[in-house]
Amino acid sequence: MTAPAQPGSDRSAETSTTPRSRRARTPRDPKARTPRDPKTKAPRDPKAPRDPKTNAARRPLSARRTVVDLVAVALLMGAGIVGWWPSFAGGSFLPAAIGGGVLGLGIALLCAWRGWGILATAGLTLLVYYVFGGALALPQTTLFGVVPTGQTLGALSAGAITSWKAMLTTVAPVAVADGYALVPLLAALVFGVVAAALALRLRRAAWALIPAAAHLMLVIAMGVPAPAAPIAQGVAFALVAVAWLALRGTGEQSDAAVSVAADGTHSTALRRRRILAGAAVLVVAGLAGTGVATATTLAEPRHVFRDVVLPPFDVHQYASPLQSYRGYVKDHRKDTLFTVKGLPEGARIRVGTMDSFNGVVYDVSDKGVGSSGAFSPIRDNMSADATGSSATLDITMDAYKGVWLPDAGQVSRIAFAGSDADALRRGTYYNESTGTAVATSKLRKGDTYTVDTTIPRTWTDKQLEGLDFGAVAMPKSAEAPEKLAALASDTVADAKTPIAQVRALVKKFSEEGFFSHGLEGEALSRAGHTEERISTLIGGQQMVGDDEQYAVAMALAARSLGIPVRVVMGFYPDKGQKGTFSANGDNLHAWVEVNFEKAGWVAFDPTPPKDKVPQDQITKPKVVPKPQVLQPPPPPQDPVELPPSVPDQRGNQDGPSDLLGILGAVLAIGGSVLLVLAILASPFIVIGAWKAARRRKRRAAALAADRISGGWDELTDRAVDYGARLPVGATRAEEAQTVATSLTVPAVTALADHADAQVFGPSEPTAEDVDAFWREVDGIVAGLGKEASWRRRLLARLSLRSLLGGTRLSTGVQGLRDAAAERIRRPQSGSGASAAAPGTIENTAGRQSGTRAARPGSESENS
Repeated sequence: MTAPAQPGSDRSAETSTTPRSRRARTPRDPKARTPRDPKTKAPRDPKAPRDPKTNAARRPLSARRTVVDLVAVALLMGAGIVGWWPSFAGGSFLPAAIGGGVLGLGIALLCAWRGWGILATAGLTLLVYYVFGGALALPQTTLFGVVPTGQTLGALSAGAITSWKAMLTTVAPVAVADGYALVPLLAALVFGVVAAALALRLRRAAWALIPAAAHLMLVIAMGVPAPAAPIAQGVAFALVAVAWLALRGTGEQSDAAVSVAADGTHSTALRRRRILAGAAVLVVAGLAGTGVATATTLAEPRHVFRDVVLPPFDVHQYASPLQSYRGYVKDHRKDTLFTVKGLPEGARIRVGTMDSFNGVVYDVSDKGVGSSGAFSPIRDNMSADATGSSATLDITMDAYKGVWLPDAGQVSRIAFAGSDADALRRGTYYNESTGTAVATSKLRKGDTYTVDTTIPRTWTDKQLEGLDFGAVAMPKSAEAPEKLAALASDTVADAKTPIAQVRALVKKFSEEGFFSHGLEGEALSRAGHTEERISTLIGGQQMVGDDEQYAVAMALAARSLGIPVRVVMGFYPDKGQKGTFSANGDNLHAWVEVNFEKAGWVAFDPTPPKDKVPQDQITKPKVVPKPQVLQPPPPPQDPVELPPSVPDQRGNQDGPSDLLGILGAVLAIGGSVLLVLAILASPFIVIGAWKAARRRKRRAAALAADRISGGWDELTDRAVDYGARLPVGATRAEEAQTVATSLTVPAVTALADHADAQVFGPSEPTAEDVDAFWREVDGIVAGLGKEASWRRRLLARLSLRSLLGGTRLSTGVQGLRDAAAERIRRPQSGSGASAAAPGTIENTAGRQSGTRAARPGSESENS
């Protein structure tokens, strides 16, 4: 029988690098066992490297190549992730996008290490999406921002399909709180898994560039016409791709080459020259690419999916709000239209903002983004650049009906309540440039909503004295009547500053005009604001009208002078009024807003006071009712006999519904609790299932001797979980000595001798021998648990040392550590013959010393 080789010898180095299953199956005395039939095909080791032409996916993972591939894929995905920045107006999406990318890389690494196929990879990706998607993209639906609930799972299921359409049909920037972060999360997760899996499994890294480039193109297509940094994205992607391919090629050549120099000087110098040459090529390519991209960049914005998916919201299907001005004044002069709580002093409720006149009506324009007709679905981060004082308004509808939604200031969020809340939320659009909202489902009595807004500061004439008019693009409108244009020119003739011109126009209309709604008992004043009506206003002996006519007249006069101006209709309380504001026809107003540089839109009121009425105008005659003639009372009627009342036998009709509601709530709460418990218990379940699967595989090995070896491996695994550190490449007797010493289990020494006798005996062990051996193993393992505390037993059940020890990943990491240590020791060893050259057997044997956290492999796993 051959004696065991001593450490440091050639045989020791050979056996230390050989899987233990192969050592265990080598008889110590070749004559002691009957040789196998040469025609019988020996079972192939499943961990042995396969022919790369037949199955490249199961090649062993190199630590160096794995790190390079993961870093390269992460950088390529990052070049695409940056493109979401304009769509979210900031980095609020980064936790979801980066988290999805990291999870995708982790899934690809785990599946490549374990050799799992497409179905297992897809299933694990789906599981990770549901477990971590809520914390990354929908934290508002989770418990404590981490644990998913039933609402989280439902939102993740629906969002995987609907979030893409919502992203395209919503005008950017979008909000993470509205669930739009699911799009970057899904894109980074799916493309990250595919790109990393191809990089780790295939020999050619170029295949992994396809999903990485697809991710970049998807971000561009799903984004906005104004990109974040297209040149930087493209150049970074190209540089990373070229550098990655170069490193992969250099690494494969280094692994395949055999160094003939003992000190590796020639090889190191050659590698250094290649790296410097590659870096120079990358720098030149980057500079050239940047120059070409800058020279060929088009001035026009790029076209993306959102430009063609759905047509924009057309607000012109609804009448201008200014057309309903006289109707509200006449029919609801004292009726409460709606109430507002929380309105700051001096703030105004806005209903509509108009900046285009066609000769008949003042309406919103349709000049694209930034115009008064550019409405987009409401979201949570509207008016992100607004400045002023924050306010929260609670608005309740009463007699008000229509599509124009009252608000105030620069709105950041609108939250509806009541039975129609969902329909109103889906059908409400907001224009950030004018502060106007439209509810397509129409507001009705009882509808309530909360408005989070920013009230702009109030500017005085002194503060506006040194400011010019703002450079605002105004839509083309019908020209003002000639008399009005001449009136405006004469009025501002002596004004020296922009604010002086505006004040001159305001003074002209408010001081020289008279107020009248044209209602019963008031001076005649026709409704409307057509060109003819405005000409009549300024062409008569006296200007008589209300807010509708004066606001339009001043707006047309200012436009004739080139002043940026628009008309606003809304409500505001009288000065000094506090508390809840009740909007009615009496406090409905129309005013103008003029844009000043740095100040923005500033409100002005050109309407005369209500008490300034004409005294010599013909008033609308009052209707005098005819005198009523007293009629004789009707003759008495016989009482009507009513049928006898029948008691209601239907009982309480709400019982079953209430019971079902309570039952549904209990089931929902119970399901959420069970889901939380399942997530918390998942580490126990996964680790326990993994260990149980390994035990079954060992117990059911094809050969009886392998089942004996598997039983011993099961014992050493449990010992490792309880803290034993077994030497690498040790025999069973040496392992038994270590276990007996560290865990005080003397019976394991006899069991090791028994295992050697069964494995190296002259005949195969019988089934009874195998069962008896496993019973001894189970007894010793049970004894380990009895002697340990409950905390140590729990840690042993959750320990991964026996599962991960001796794997390709841990072996690769240990190899990198040994190589680093060898480089540190090499200058101290000198140039004599005693220094072992890299790649020699002596050097390899020296690196195999140390201890292991778990056994490398077993016959049962390799059979």
